[in-house]
Amino acid sequence: MNIEYTRRLEKIEKVLIDRLPATADTAWLSDSFSALPQAVRGAHVSNLTEPCRDLMLRGGKRWRPLLMVLACELSGGRDRAYPLVPVVEFAHTASLVHDDIEDCAEERRGKPSVHILYGEDVAINCGAWLYFQALSVIDSFPSADSLKLVLYKTVARELRRLHLGQAMDISWHRDSSMVPVRAEYEAMVSMKTGTLARLAGELGMLVGGKSEGESGDFGELSARIGVGFQVIDDVRNLTTGNPGKKRGDDIVEGKKSLPVILHLEKHPDDLAVLSELFARARSEGISSPSVEHVISMLEDSDSIGAACEYGKRLIDQSCCTLRGRYPGKPETELIAGLFESMLEGC
Repeated sequence: MNIEYTRRLEKIEKVLIDRLPATADTAWLSDSFSALPQAVRGAHVSNLTEPCRDLMLRGGKRWRPLLMVLACELSGGRDRAYPLVPVVEFAHTASLVHDDIEDCAEERRGKPSVHILYGEDVAINCGAWLYFQALSVIDSFPSADSLKLVLYKTVARELRRLHLGQAMDISWHRDSSMVPVRAEYEAMVSMKTGTLARLAGELGMLVGGKSEGESGDFGELSARIGVGFQVIDDVRNLTTGNPGKKRGDDIVEGKKSLPVILHLEKHPDDLAVLSELFARARSEGISSPSVEHVISMLEDSDSIGAACEYGKRLIDQSCCTLRGRYPGKPETELIAGLFESMLEGC
């Protein structure tokens, strides 16, 4: 990995660990909860922090906080964004906790999902808490109240959009016969995945001193790349499998990704067959022959390849726009390089 990324990622990791510590000291408890009754014990707090910290420290690409840092540097804010990186990474981690419950996913990053390991009640509660804990980072951020208000409004807006995207996804994976059209899929992905990319880019620009207008424009550019990333991620699920997950588990979870939609655009008469295969896969699990049957159909129609090309095109076009807006800056090339690295292996 580029040493420029590694250096920043090491600083990001330190901030994340400090903001979600293994042992909660008095200062952290005060920042997080203000004054607490004496009856509150460490075990009660650990029911919130331990599952979230466990999942966060299993790894992850950390491209969202890295994007925030680089956007801030690009806008002239130097290293001012580091204290805010937990906002996007905590929100992302919280979304994974809840997503695995909603998808009935048993694994995340190569280990049992949080709700499997700690219980569904604990997972629902700690995931919800982590969304709010992300906002507490803004409380302690050294800035004028006027900027904090903009940051709060921006985060709250994007978290609402994130949950709307998830609501769309849930409505489709509950019913094996329900398949979104391409415009619906893109709208869902722009909110479910694009929104945290938008948030990272926009916050980085805001704390770097850019106007709300320019920051919002950069956020939109980041969101398009987030959509491209999700399309590529969906393709990998059907080819090599995503890190820490099994090839084709999106089919078991009932997710109608872009390759499925593109296949049905070409072969609408296959809807009944695919619906039946999705239903069998959900019932029988990842070892079901129906999983490979679906993948084979998508390969034969070149829908997987077409989806991959579409994701690449979104990222390539966005990088071109980025270089046009901010030419000749080293941070521009670092951001473009970060995005272009998403294409590796596709």
